[in-house]
Amino acid sequence: MTLMTSRQERRQGQSIVRGKFVPDSTHDQRLLDRPGGSDWLHMDPWRVLRIQAEFVEGFGQLAELPPAVTVFGSARTRPGDPGYEMGVQLGAALARAGYAVITGGGPGCMEAANKGAREAGGVSIGLGIELPFEQKLNDYVDVGIEFRYFFVRKTMFVKYADAFVVLPGGFGTLDELFEAVTLVQTGKITQFPIVLLGTAFWRPLIEWIKESLLSHGMISAQDPDLLHITDDPDEAVKLIVDSRRRADQAELEARVQAASADHNGT
Repeated sequence: MTLMTSRQERRQGQSIVRGKFVPDSTHDQRLLDRPGGSDWLHMDPWRVLRIQAEFVEGFGQLAELPPAVTVFGSARTRPGDPGYEMGVQLGAALARAGYAVITGGGPGCMEAANKGAREAGGVSIGLGIELPFEQKLNDYVDVGIEFRYFFVRKTMFVKYADAFVVLPGGFGTLDELFEAVTLVQTGKITQFPIVLLGTAFWRPLIEWIKESLLSHGMISAQDPDLLHITDDPDEAVKLIVDSRRRADQAELEARVQAASADHNGT
């Protein structure tokens, strides 16, 4: 009996479809398309229920995670590449520091960080996404969730992380990086380190931010300091640990001050 291994396959949330059942577009594409007529009046309200279900699934699976760090990077990086090996070292260092590692669950740098965490005895999380081309969760993921909608997945990356570490990557990595920077810049998330790992890759971007954005007044003078850059995975983890320690100390001091104020008021 010959197995049909060449059929196209796609994950859609908790489902797998193959062959002729693979649609021509993804759920994200259909959500963002603006069809003619008034059909959207009847379709979009029902999509809200599916979106709600994805949020519930993500919250339910991730709510009891230990402190975690989200790692981004290219899916095209191969084992043996310096970026891949750096990802393995980073995942292991985060696990040793007591952090779970969250990635997009795919190959490349994502696989590397999941591998490092798993082999160091840490918790390895993969948050996948439905794409026009199949990209399955890598084998080093302990807990994996497949999402239909990018914006639901992005919420999970941020909500359950204490920091982001960004390895070299392409458009998707840049999208995730600048979304995180915007959330910190606008105060939507606080005490949230963003570390760029790979000086040679990221330094031209930092220089452009300073020479173009800052010099034209598009950002504030302190905004470039939101990005930390290093070649050392252990230094990246130390930045995250130190930030968490400062946040805990500030929270403790605030509680002491509040308790003192209450006591003096009575």
